[in-house]
Amino acid sequence: MINVLKEIPEAKTEEIHTPLLSARAVRIERIVSHGQASPPGFWYDQEEAEWVLVLTGSAVLEIEGEAETRLLGPGDHMNIPPRQRHRVAWTDPDQPTVWLAVFHTG
Repeated sequence: MINVLKEIPEAKTEEIHTPLLSARAVRIERIVSHGQASPPGFWYDQEEAEWVLVLTGSAVLEIEGEAETRLLGPGDHMNIPPRQRHRVAWTDPDQPTVWLAVFHTG
């Protein structure tokens, strides 16, 4: 048994992605951020959909074409469709932000 909220790695220099499950149509990761953001001008543009859930901390996501950013806190989740360009504008610099990310075929 693994508890995704135990033994949180130090992520002050870079995000840490920990694979939890990989199967034919789905991949699940724990992501730990601590003040990181996407580089200026960088957008994720993935072939697979990504459902994210913030477990601890907080983050701001930008979705290309949307005027408003999305602030996510504990319990907040969203599904990002395939090819939807998005970026992490901000993660909490004062505490780890722990995400559960489920990559799927959509």
